[in-house]
Amino acid sequence: MKKWILTLVAVMLVAVLALPVFASGELVVDDADLLYTFEEEQLEETLAQIRSTYQMDVVVVTTNYLDGKSPMAYADDYYDYNGYGSDGILLLISMEDNDWYISTCGTAITAVNDDGIDYIADRIVPYFSDGNFYDGFMEYASLCEDFILRYESGDPFDSGDLPQEPFPVMGYLLGCAIGAAVIALIVVLILKGQLQSVRLQSAAANYIVSGSLHMTQSSDLFLYHTISRVEKPKETSGTHTSSSGRSHGGGGGKF
Repeated sequence: MKKWILTLVAVMLVAVLALPVFASGELVVDDADLLYTFEEEQLEETLAQIRSTYQMDVVVVTTNYLDGKSPMAYADDYYDYNGYGSDGILLLISMEDNDWYISTCGTAITAVNDDGIDYIADRIVPYFSDGNFYDGFMEYASLCEDFILRYESGDPFDSGDLPQEPFPVMGYLLGCAIGAAVIALIVVLILKGQLQSVRLQSAAANYIVSGSLHMTQSSDLFLYHTISRVEKPKETSGTHTSSSGRSHGGGGGKF
């Protein structure tokens, strides 16, 4: 009888250990108070659905202070010490110096590699720069799900196979309209120039004696200037070890 009980306990223990290890931690931690309550609830629901479907934690953390840590260290430590699972992605927004950082852990390192982080950042950082954090977070959630789904299918995205952008139909039509207007303007100007067959001649030239004009003063006038805009650099760190001894991928920058 005791042997049967021991066997049952052993089977149950193996079953428990075989379960995917994922979070007890909150998926939305808005310490910087960037979201309205209903936005936070909607984002939490979206991230909870991803957790339930893929057994991977996708987390958003906002803060006003990094407590003297780098964005990378803060994001890694927050993920490691707050009850999240072995596989996950954490997006950190720090309002202290307008930093963003994405930390990946476990299988998420492969699902969302450095190229994937750059791809996601290109699509969410403009939202943050405009102060539109909710839409940026929702876009982040959607893109993470795309990457996780491809990873689950056995064919993760890589540098040569990133998600395709939808064709900008309205932008294309607007471009065509502008192009047509420019061409029409050029044609009108050419025709107008051909009609100007008679031009007035200046009579003042008849009264100037050759060699009698001398320049006594000259000056340089600043008419134009050129502004070059440089994109804010993104930092990618590759795979590294956090203070807990866990391996993380990740990358970040400013917004």
